[in-house]
Amino acid sequence: MKIALMEPLGVAPETLENLLEPLRKRGHTVQSWDSPPKNTEELLKRAQGAQALIIANMPFPGEVIRQLPDLKMLSVAFTGVDHVGVDACKEQSIRLCNAAGYATEATAEMALMLMLGSLRLAAACHEAVQRGRTRQGLLGRELTGKTVGILGTGAIGLRLAELLLPFGCTLLGYSRSENPLALDLGITYLPLKELLQESLVVSVHLPLTEETRGLLGERELALMQPGSVLVNAARGPVVDSSALAKALEEGHLGAAGIDVFETEPPISPNHPLLRAPRVLLAPHVGFYTQEALASRGKMVVENILAWEDRAPQNVVL
Repeated sequence: MKIALMEPLGVAPETLENLLEPLRKRGHTVQSWDSPPKNTEELLKRAQGAQALIIANMPFPGEVIRQLPDLKMLSVAFTGVDHVGVDACKEQSIRLCNAAGYATEATAEMALMLMLGSLRLAAACHEAVQRGRTRQGLLGRELTGKTVGILGTGAIGLRLAELLLPFGCTLLGYSRSENPLALDLGITYLPLKELLQESLVVSVHLPLTEETRGLLGERELALMQPGSVLVNAARGPVVDSSALAKALEEGHLGAAGIDVFETEPPISPNHPLLRAPRVLLAPHVGFYTQEALASRGKMVVENILAWEDRAPQNVVL
């Protein structure tokens, strides 16, 4: 079987070789590249003739998938698959598996960092030192004892809740269904409106779907407490960036910590959040730790082996 690793997985070459060795031991031909494809033509050239592909978060649209008649399995080194032409995978009967859970720890820690950094005005503090200023105007707030609303109580939302327990936070949750594990952690579920009104910090951990796209717009942000903080380490389009920038500029929101945007960084120089005050921005690094990248590399290979053994795991489709 021909297998193609379409883009780098962010691990050292020797680590990558060790990860791919189980596939080669089964007699499979594995081809990999050390840079992403530059265009659709190059993407198609790499993928032609392969029965199984490994990608990370590069776009893999339906119009490409439909031109790959040999493709039977797609292993995605990412949790979300909104960058993949899922409908085309259905049409072509392509098995689609992800790397669910590989970055749970990393992303939860990132959300916590964005919370603390936003409450303590970390970006402004850094700038103050660089510009030879004092702490004047940089009065921060503590996380301890505050109410935190967690939108999405899957694995990452629950891990964040665990990290918040030592801070003595009151934990609120919003989700389509109640997770018994969340209840065990002391999370109280509320409708979105009430959660936004009662939380000092709101952290987004929802997948991007038609229901969640634009979930937090101007009306919803206006419901949040004056001076409250919004953190998004999930998917950019869940939050209306223009509405968020406006809420910050008008002083309604106290701060925001954002790791995800409508597109992968680099973002447009005209992006509204680049002009907004009291923002802590990161170029989508929530998942980007040595430990998480090694974990996902192992998972995508194991996904192919399990599929070959007719016991598929991490199945999306």
